Amino acid sequence: MVTAGLQAARNPVRVVWRHMAPQRRELAAAGILGALASISAVALLGTSGWLISRAAEQPPVLTLSVAAVLVRTFALSRALFRYSERLVGHDAAFRGLTGLRVSVYGQLERLAPNGLAAFGRGDALTRLVNDVDAALDLPVRVVLPWAQAVLVSAATLLFLGWLLPAAAALVATLVLAALVAVPWLVARTARTAERRMAPAKAELSAAVVEVLDATPDLTAFGASTQAAAAIRRMDDVLTRLNAREAFALGTGGGIGILVQGVAVAGSLMVAVPAVTSGRLAPVWLAVATLLPLALFDVLATLPASALAYQRLRGSAARLVDVEQAPTPVAPPAAALATPVAFSGIDLVEVSATWSPPDRPAGSAPTLRGITMHVDPGERVGVVGPSGAGKSTLAAVLMGFLPYSGSMLLSGCQVRDLDGDGLRECVGLLSQQAHLFDTTIADNVRLGDRSATDDDIRGALRRAQLIDWIDRLPDGIDTVVGSFGVAVSGGERQRIALARILLARRSLVVLDEPTEHLDAPTADALAATFDTSLVGTSLVIITHRLTDLRGVDRIVELRDGAVAAQGTHEELLAAGGWYAQQWQVEAEQRDMAALLPRLPIGTAVALRGPTLDA
Repeated sequence: MVTAGLQAARNPVRVVWRHMAPQRRELAAAGILGALASISAVALLGTSGWLISRAAEQPPVLTLSVAAVLVRTFALSRALFRYSERLVGHDAAFRGLTGLRVSVYGQLERLAPNGLAAFGRGDALTRLVNDVDAALDLPVRVVLPWAQAVLVSAATLLFLGWLLPAAAALVATLVLAALVAVPWLVARTARTAERRMAPAKAELSAAVVEVLDATPDLTAFGASTQAAAAIRRMDDVLTRLNAREAFALGTGGGIGILVQGVAVAGSLMVAVPAVTSGRLAPVWLAVATLLPLALFDVLATLPASALAYQRLRGSAARLVDVEQAPTPVAPPAAALATPVAFSGIDLVEVSATWSPPDRPAGSAPTLRGITMHVDPGERVGVVGPSGAGKSTLAAVLMGFLPYSGSMLLSGCQVRDLDGDGLRECVGLLSQQAHLFDTTIADNVRLGDRSATDDDIRGALRRAQLIDWIDRLPDGIDTVVGSFGVAVSGGERQRIALARILLARRSLVVLDEPTEHLDAPTADALAATFDTSLVGTSLVIITHRLTDLRGVDRIVELRDGAVAAQGTHEELLAAGGWYAQQWQVEAEQRDMAALLPRLPIGTAVALRGPTLDA
């Protein structure tokens, strides 16, 4: 494994080529078809030259019939073989591209959600789309052109060697230069630009996504001009890289034409003495001269192929970064199946941290020695000040974060369970539930892809959304927009709740589900949780203590550790942070209830000295 990783780091293109392995037979067939098409083009020009030269001698017409048929054959076969090569080659390349994209998505999924922090949203999107698309260049613009060039060069040089060995030796030298020296020079000229091209495109894409997301804030603070200037600078860098690439490609094309001219002129200079001395029939003079012209037309694609290879290296290296990114939660060597019957979850001295595995010795974990349990059907609230470790606990319960200690789900150690199987038992409703830019039905159906419209309406009814749905012109087929922009925050959370209800998880983790909602909406949503999730084990993580109405037990976290556990009454009696927070919320509720009853324009007297005093 280590050796394979080092080889991939030295030559990341091998990673891309490995994903093309199932299509190598088709690619080999495409290479042969392309070579036949190019050989037909070379043979067409050579045969045409012989036919014209022989016709100038005014022989019997039947003497030219074979050559005339060959001209038609090569003309038709060139188009037929080229079409077949494009059809077979691109089909194989796109199949390989599909496999590569699925593999990269699987690797990103392996890192999600915590491991994706190493890649920005725009950067991850660029790796999945642009860098994977660049892999199409490997079979289409790198492998096939080089394979065809080698096969056509070998066939042409063999024929020239039979016809005129001196011309074959001269053309072989120039072919070697066209195959090796010119592409190397082009790649050398553009190597720096091509290696920086993919990262520069990713940086620009990530910056554009970030600026678009932050447009309201940038506009509010008058920073739009600076943001646009930063993007313009990135685009200028990309433009200079493209100019460097164009210069290299133009240089390679110019040198290629020069080599082609030298090959044609050299063949003519060698062939003319051979004709005058009688060693070569005059009718073959045009053939010896025109064959190099056609051959170097085939080799003219190699400078672009060299550039494509350099560009591919940058994209392939970025794909290797994804493949070699450390997995936040290492999968077990032999994953156990999640028990069907849920008998509770027990945490004993569980510690966890968001820090990388090579964190400095002695650094404190985010969670420290958490011990708690949740029985079937039990509701447990988790509270604490910001930074106490509440969201970290949610990530541990979902299997998104490694832990030390013991966490048993239905008697099985969670770290030994299959991750997907674990999440078929444990569900999560976060404070930022994601809605896709599709219909309400499709967003809810994510919980159970086999659900019918009646099932979806039933889940929406339990989430207390059905009356609102029925008032919409398109009902459950209403499109919610990107990130649910067409619905309110409360409606978004209820749609996500319907998704959870349809999924029928045994344990549901509610991670700040009423965050960013106004007090009436938050209270209504909390009441919906009480009525719709009856019989489901709940871990309710919140900073609003009023969300914990009806819970069986409350766990208070502070500094990553359990500070207190008990019922609402027990924690109030014990005093401390929970009692103080409850008093603060009670005063806020009293003030919120008092303000609407105050007459407009009435001033409230303040205790203490006034400004006049």
